[in-house]
Amino acid sequence: MYDQQQVFSDSLYVMVYGGSMVFALIACIYLLFRRSNAIAPEVTPPLRLRRRVAAFFAIMVISHLWWYVLVKYNFFGDLLSIIVAAGLDCVVLIPFIMGMLLAMLQDYRRPLWLFILASLPIVVLFAMMIDSHDVGLLSWVRGYFMLMTVVMFIYMAFAVRQYSLWLRNNYADLENKEVWQSFMVLAICLLVLSFYVYSSSGMTYEYAVQVFEYLFIAILLWRVETLQTLENNDDNDDIIEATGLEEVMALQSSAPQVTIPDNIGQLLEHYCEGRQLYLRQDITLSQLSKAIGTNRYYLSQYFTRQDTTYNAYINSLRIQHFVRLYQEASAAKRSFTAQQLAQECGFRSYSTFAVAFKQRMGQTVSTWMRNTAK
Repeated sequence: MYDQQQVFSDSLYVMVYGGSMVFALIACIYLLFRRSNAIAPEVTPPLRLRRRVAAFFAIMVISHLWWYVLVKYNFFGDLLSIIVAAGLDCVVLIPFIMGMLLAMLQDYRRPLWLFILASLPIVVLFAMMIDSHDVGLLSWVRGYFMLMTVVMFIYMAFAVRQYSLWLRNNYADLENKEVWQSFMVLAICLLVLSFYVYSSSGMTYEYAVQVFEYLFIAILLWRVETLQTLENNDDNDDIIEATGLEEVMALQSSAPQVTIPDNIGQLLEHYCEGRQLYLRQDITLSQLSKAIGTNRYYLSQYFTRQDTTYNAYINSLRIQHFVRLYQEASAAKRSFTAQQLAQECGFRSYSTFAVAFKQRMGQTVSTWMRNTAK
């Protein structure tokens, strides 16, 4: 094993190391005190996520400090000082990483105390090593840490799958709501952290860790600023007014409020399809249930019985509308683009439309348009 103290004798490395610490500090202050987004001003991110990522950046800054102090000044001896610093990283960073992951899942709040409790055996093992000045327990620490990483990865894969299903059952538009990309980034973080625990292979490795930190901070900032909050959106009267649902709800006020599941298909055909509510961007399951005079539970159960999701239902109607618009524009020999028609059909982005179209029609938009034009 190379001498870790020599790392901080490299002036270039110290500059890179200090730079990542300053970057994390600036990011922390930005998330705590700036209320509007710089990257995506139109997005309102979850406040809980913003705070947890800010806390994680603060821990990164403190981690840089304890590594420098413990290793540079050799508090516990050469190897033990490194073990103490690495132990603090393992014990503190894991709950904060999981806190960020869980804050990205907005279907319901998952407990964080389980991951804090899971870190206690590592605390005990490191305390025993420090007390006895015996590094023989390090293999046990590494083994337990790897097991905990695998369990957390499996747990998050299951949680993200649940969240993805929840999104499709409640939201028509999924742009900036999905978390798979963020999950994979943070899963890679856990794997790199595992590599960090098991390996220390010279200055190349140390520089690589710092470069990863710069990239990781930037990716986290991007995700915080682009993940739309979904909390309490369904009860917001301004959202209902913005989507144009107040007109339909006014018409419903003079009619009996039907909540019988057997009639939901007719209600959807009359109000959602007949009045083209599916063209409204970001219309949610709760908003639509209010508009047709039923409740969220019954409407959700209806889609489950139909072996579909709310998202698939809305996208299907939008794609049917796209086909009608395309045929009308072609018959009238008007100039148009698929992007323009997709936006008129309620899709927020063409990429989302293209994926939904291929799932529904079994071919790409361009292929379908060529075959239709023949």
